[in-house]
Amino acid sequence: MKFTTSIFLSLAASVTAFAPTQQRGLSSVVLNDAKSDLESIATASNPTINYYDPLSLADADFWDQGNEATIGFLRQSELKHGRVAMAAFVGYCVQSNFHWPWAMTQAGDPFPATEIGPEAQWDAIPSAAKWQIFTIIAALELWDEADGGADNPSHYMTGRQPGKYPTFQLFRDNVHWVLDLYDPFGLFGKMSQEKKDKRLIMEINNGRLAMIGIFGFLAADAVPGSVPALTSFATPYDGDIMAPFASDFTLFGAPAAEVAVTAAAVVAQVADTVSE
Repeated sequence: MKFTTSIFLSLAASVTAFAPTQQRGLSSVVLNDAKSDLESIATASNPTINYYDPLSLADADFWDQGNEATIGFLRQSELKHGRVAMAAFVGYCVQSNFHWPWAMTQAGDPFPATEIGPEAQWDAIPSAAKWQIFTIIAALELWDEADGGADNPSHYMTGRQPGKYPTFQLFRDNVHWVLDLYDPFGLFGKMSQEKKDKRLIMEINNGRLAMIGIFGFLAADAVPGSVPALTSFATPYDGDIMAPFASDFTLFGAPAAEVAVTAAAVVAQVADTVSE
C-alpha cells in the first residue's frame, strides 16, 4: 500500500512538468502542423461537412501554451469524451435490462432493479461505491497526464499522440499485474499505419454518435416526449440528471438548498452592513 501511494505521489509530481510554460516554439515542431492534421481528420471523418469550426477553437490559445498545444488538448478531449460516451451508451443499454445476480454489498443488499432505469439505479447505489468509481477515474486521469510514469514523459499538448493512453507497465512491475486499456493482448502491434488511421476515424465518428445517443437517452428520461423516437423506451426520471451523487449532495455537510439559503442570508447581511 505504501509503495502504491509512493507511485501515485511520484506521478503527481510528474504532472507538474505539464504546468503552463512559455516554451511555445517547440510545440509547433513536434505536433507537425496540428491544424492541418485537424483539417485532414475532419475531412476524412465527414466528407460532406468537411472542416467546420464555428467557434474558431482551433485558432485559440489555451493557457498561453500556443495554438498547436490547444489543438492537442481539443483532440484529446474529443477522443476521451467519445470513449466515455461509448461506454456510457453500452452501459445504459445493458443495465436497463440486466444486473448482477449476486449481492451488491457485504450486508447482502441486491443491485438496483432494472425496472427503475439507469439514473435511478445510480441514485440507489451506496455513496461509498460512487466514491470508489470516481477514485478509479481520478487515478486513470492522473496516469494519463503523467504518461504512465515514463522516464521521459510526453503530453498530448506537447507532442504525444492525442488519445494514446499510456501502458500500465510501471504499475505491473511494482504493484501487481493488470491489463493495458489499449490492445491488452498485443494483437495490433503489426497493424499498418493506414489501418490505424482508418480505425481512428471510425472511433471519432462512433464517439460523436455515442455522445448524441447517451444524451438522447438522458433527455428522453428527464423530459418526457423530448425525444420522440425514444418515447417507447424512456423510463421517466424526476431527479437531478446531472448530480454526481444525489440532488441534495454537497461537500459542505448539508443539503445544497440549505447551503444556498445560508449563503444568501450571509450575503444579504454583509450588504446591509455595508449600506449602513
